[in-house]
Amino acid sequence: MSLVPLSALRIVGRTATSPTPQYLPLLGCRVRAGFPSPADDHLDGDLNLHEYVVRRPASTYFVRAEGDSMQGDGIHDRDLLVVDRSLEPLPGRVIVIAVDGELTVKRLAHQRGRTVLLASNPRFAPIPLEGRECHVWGVVTHVIHALPGAPA
Repeated sequence: MSLVPLSALRIVGRTATSPTPQYLPLLGCRVRAGFPSPADDHLDGDLNLHEYVVRRPASTYFVRAEGDSMQGDGIHDRDLLVVDRSLEPLPGRVIVIAVDGELTVKRLAHQRGRTVLLASNPRFAPIPLEGRECHVWGVVTHVIHALPGAPA
């Protein structure tokens, strides 16, 4: 079996203008996820979530995930993915890729001399890329989702 060279995985281009950023308050303290501590009651400044998750606006887009194949990586059905087209699709990275014309989000890997896509849910088998038309749409950098039970 032949290895699909990473250079053969073409990154799909796009052009878009970024929306006007929205700034929200950022507390100057951290919230412990363990033992509670007294909270500071001051603001550190404003946080633009767009600036926090988007490093390269000209090469970044958002897309919704569908299904449960990437739950082990914290990607759930209807999550919002932040995808950067300027990053290299290296083995180990989670990528958005069109395989034979269908978009999917999976982890890029090399297994036994083959380039494959791996789900992080054991119910899904690896997807070998040999002999398939593949176009990388970018590398996932952030996942945004609501907590279970949170109001919509």
